[in-house]
Parts: sequence; structure tokens; C-alpha cells
Amino acid sequence: MASRFWVVFLFLFCFSIEVSAEVPLKAAFIRDHQLWLKEGERERQLTENQFVSSPQWSHDGRFIAYLAGEKEGQEQYLYIYDSKEQKSYQPYPELEASSYSWSPAANQLAYLDKGILNITKTENGRPQGFENVALGVSNFEWFPDGDNFIASSLSNLLPTGWEPVHLFKIPKDAKADTKKIKPFYTIQTNEDDLFAIDAESFKWSADGKWLSFLAIPTASWSADSNTLCVISSTGRNFQAIGKMLYFENWIKWAPMKNQLAFISGEGRFFVENKNAAVMDIPSSSKAREYTPKGYVDLDIEWLSPVEIIVARSKENKHWNEGPVPPMFTALYTIDIKSGEQRQLTFPKDNELDTAPQVIEDSITWLRKAENQNQGDLWVKERVDGEAYQWIKNIDSAPVFFNAK
Repeated sequence: MASRFWVVFLFLFCFSIEVSAEVPLKAAFIRDHQLWLKEGERERQLTENQFVSSPQWSHDGRFIAYLAGEKEGQEQYLYIYDSKEQKSYQPYPELEASSYSWSPAANQLAYLDKGILNITKTENGRPQGFENVALGVSNFEWFPDGDNFIASSLSNLLPTGWEPVHLFKIPKDAKADTKKIKPFYTIQTNEDDLFAIDAESFKWSADGKWLSFLAIPTASWSADSNTLCVISSTGRNFQAIGKMLYFENWIKWAPMKNQLAFISGEGRFFVENKNAAVMDIPSSSKAREYTPKGYVDLDIEWLSPVEIIVARSKENKHWNEGPVPPMFTALYTIDIKSGEQRQLTFPKDNELDTAPQVIEDSITWLRKAENQNQGDLWVKERVDGEAYQWIKNIDSAPVFFNAK
């Protein structure tokens, strides 16, 4: 009887350890222009003699899509790394993709090639080959169901001015059949209010009921100001939120509620007028801003349903010519209900902390020294945890795989 008790006890003890063990962080990153993978403490180089950019995880973490070419500024082609086979391949030879996105429901990759929206077929369990979906597309994103796309089409300049910006709902099996493609919403624009010639950076809320995007004006104008907009998943409710710069990572939906956090403010230089803001969607009031007077916030992330993280620096209104001065940022937490704010990281005087990301209970950020091209990835396990360096000498913030 006693021996049976100890067998049961040992089983429960081992099981509890296994269940409670933390899942190690898993990240794709770029170092010296090459693609690398780190999981837990294991680090591997995945490419050689290429110039890699824009890695993206498939929904189940088996594949990483990325662009690669011989040199910076030259043609970049679409590749996929298969972690099961531990090698890279091209889903279609010599394919130049301007943008791409994995399906939220399957290992299927959608991409743009010269205005043509395509999706990959599947061969032996891998994305391979392609199938046309629609023509005349400038930007796109999957609907949360994985069966449809939201897509924009670049407006034309007519003798009477710019056309409106058109959004479409496109089934993934449209096969370029225009009868299957439905108008979703038409953005009426004018230079005095909401001026745009395209829509980009589509992002869905956690429940899939709202979509945020940037309405983009002409190139020189876009460098200083774009309009953050939201629209309901039915296309019936549209709202222009405010002005901001063209940084996709400055727009973050809350993990649970329909709340949108973003960095508001016009002007291409970071020295002033960059404010952390949060807005309930939909809302008849303006967004609430949290940046104290005399400071700028230059990155943003959700820490919890009621807290955000920002990368904050002092303003520099005295600068007006010469090289743009570096903005030495540290991370701060903000309770969006009480307004309480606390400093989270403490870089040295010549360092800046940027690109905060929250993965489960881990808070990560990129720490760079002044005038350095590479930085180190730091991690805290919860707000009160001890900060430690996890990845050294990376070109940009990593892309984490999160199973949730």
C-alpha cells in the first residue's frame, strides 16, 4: 500500500513540474544580415551569404518566411525556412514580393507581386507554388477567419483630383474572378481633412470585430503625417482617430478589450510632439494621452489589459538644424486607469531602450548604445523580475513565436 502511494506521489510531483515549467522564448532574428533562430539557450544560424529582412512566423511555428538578396538595396526574393526539414527553399523561384502575410488558420502564405495578390498552394505539407487571388491590390491582410482578405487599391490622380481610397473584401479562392470580389468601404478624402491615396498597416482587434489601418497621403506628406483609422468588420462603422507617423509598431490593440494604443503626433522628427495615447473603440471622445509635458514617447506595447509600456525620452525642442540628435529612451509602465507611471528599465547615459514586446510573462526590449548599428535583446520575467541579456549583437528587434 505504501509503495503504491509513493508511485502516485512521484507521478503527481513530476507532472506538476512539467505543467508548471515555463515555455522557453523562441525568436527569429537578424545578425550581420543573416537569419538566426534562438529557442531557450540554443542559438542557430539559418542563412549564409545573403542580405535578409522581414522574417515572419507561420501560425504553428514550423515555417519562417523572409526576404533575401545579395546586397542591400538590390532585388529581394521570398524564401521560407522549414524547421522540420531544417533548410530554406523558395515557394516559387525568383519571386520578388513587396509584402506577405501568413494565414491565421493554416500554413498558407499570401503575398503581393507587382499588384497581384497570390496565395501559396500546398505540396507535401509545405507552402509551394502559387495561385492568383486578385489584381490591382496595393496592400492587404487576412481576415481572422483565414478565408478572406481585406485589401486596398491605390487611388488614381484624375484631372479633378485624387480618387477616393477603395477597400475590398476578397475570398482567398477568388482566383482573380472580379464577380467574387466585393467592395468593403470607400474612404472619401480631401486635402483639408482626411487626405490619403492608399491604406496600409491593417491590424485586427483581439475579437476580430474592428480593424485599424493608416490612411497614407502622398510620399512627402506621409513622412510627416498619416491618419490612423478604424473600421468595423462589417464595413459599416468607420472612424478617423488621429494623426501619427508611418510606424506600424506604434499601433497596438489591447490583448482583450477593443482599445487601441498608439503614438500620436505629426512631424517626421522625434524631438517633440510624440504622445502615447489610448482610445476605446468605438468612441465619441478623443483618445486619452499619457505623455508628461517635456517628454516624447517613441514606442508602445500592452503589458496587461490595463497597463502599457512606452519608450520615453526628454524633448529636444532646441534642435532645429544639423544631424538629428539621438533620443535616449528608457521604458516606462503606465496604468491607463489611474494614470500612475513608473520607470521600468535603466539604460546608461549613452544607451537607449526601444522596441518593447510582451510575450506571456516576459518583457523584452532592444538596448543599443549611441551610434551603434547593433544592439542586445534584454528580458525581464514580469515587472519586478531581474533584467538579463538574452541575445547579443542583433540588427533589429527579433520576431517572437507565441503559440497563443
